[in-house]
Amino acid sequence: MKEYDLVIVGGGISGASLLYTVAEFTDVERVALVEKEDEIAAINSHHTNNSQTLHFGDIETNYTLEKAESVKEGAEMVAGYLESNDSDREMHSKRSKMVLAVGDEEVDSLEQRYHEEGFGDLFPKLEAIDRDEIAEIEPKVVEGRDPGKEMLALQTPDGYTVDYGKLAKSFVDEVRDDDGVDVFTGTEVTEISDEDDGFVIDTDAGHFEADATVVAAGSHSLQIAQEMGYGEHLSLLPVAGSFFVADEGLLNGKVYTLQMKKLPFAAVHGDAEVHDGDLTRFGPTAKVVPALERGRLSTVPDFFDVFGLSPSSFLSYTNILADRILFPYVVKNLLYDLPAVGPRAFLPHVKKVVPTVELDDIERAKGYGGVRPQIVNTRTKSLDMGEATITGDDIVFNVTPSPGASTCLKNARRDTKQVLEFLDGEYDFDVDAFEDATIGNFPHDPDEDESVEEAASTDDAEPIAADDD
Repeated sequence: MKEYDLVIVGGGISGASLLYTVAEFTDVERVALVEKEDEIAAINSHHTNNSQTLHFGDIETNYTLEKAESVKEGAEMVAGYLESNDSDREMHSKRSKMVLAVGDEEVDSLEQRYHEEGFGDLFPKLEAIDRDEIAEIEPKVVEGRDPGKEMLALQTPDGYTVDYGKLAKSFVDEVRDDDGVDVFTGTEVTEISDEDDGFVIDTDAGHFEADATVVAAGSHSLQIAQEMGYGEHLSLLPVAGSFFVADEGLLNGKVYTLQMKKLPFAAVHGDAEVHDGDLTRFGPTAKVVPALERGRLSTVPDFFDVFGLSPSSFLSYTNILADRILFPYVVKNLLYDLPAVGPRAFLPHVKKVVPTVELDDIERAKGYGGVRPQIVNTRTKSLDMGEATITGDDIVFNVTPSPGASTCLKNARRDTKQVLEFLDGEYDFDVDAFEDATIGNFPHDPDEDESVEEAASTDDAEPIAADDD
């Protein structure tokens, strides 16, 4: 039986960033990462299974200023790492990005957000641009549009398009040959047992002992937590995102549309593909599915494990899906996967970004899309938006829907501090070196304050206290 100070369960972007942070910037002696797939980042972190966006909060109009402030720091950490370690742009591309407002109502809303709500101050590189300036950057966005329609966009050059799968592999490759670091792929965890002096982690390849454990297994994190008696008041609403693609290079960068109020899912946007600028992706859709992984029927029972089949779960789902705005949205999204009807139903969303697109120009992106778990609180019968962290006795469970990839290093900083507390303060974390290697390499605007806020005030994934009832 192998013994470790820390075992990380899950080799997606969250688990990989934590391994990198602990192995590179602490003196923890023995750390292992265990991943059930044969490769690192093979599920939701794979570039075909997410929108490849590094979210800063500048063009995401469903973010409050407070959330944008928090996400911004995490995104700058990832961008800084990429600037320092990916000069050949194998893991990312950098292009313009903007959020587009069309019509008086949308323009007024975006102007208020920029000037009065503080987003222009928070993001010094973000500029409000008019129709002519939009046309210079994204000509297809203006071409064919009613010239009488007022237009405004908030645009920034910091449009990072990221292959999170390659980024996760980079984190692992940085440290996998270090003394005391073990990486196990193709190794599925079957049970985690809480023992008096730590944890026994049973896998199909043997047993591990760990003084502390972090479970970063996406939707499965909550399933494992509940098996150990934590988070029993939570459930998941798994949302499958799909995409449509056009191969004519319609966009040079990212173009977002304004978020529809009350919807928890991102508005449709257009993106130039990370590895192929001639391919433009539109989406994502948002279809509720009873599975924890896209296209894997074996994870349907896993969903029902988390769902629990309890009256409180049924009441929670009914309350959420009965919303007069959310319910029609969910029903409409079911149409988008139908063979003939889907592209026609989705076309208006594409034309909102690129007016001249016709039905024959787009097709469903086969094999693209992952599952984004939305957290359901069965006590309040509502969705708890954003990431969630359940902290137990010497163990952490991370459920990280969007923007978990964008804030992976910030979350890793937080979890590293928590792990060192679990280990009774026996080890040290060189936070300064960590920040020098990440956010220290981000190209700030010359007028922007480059100071990094204290970690205690910025680590942002909301903790959920251990709950055994």
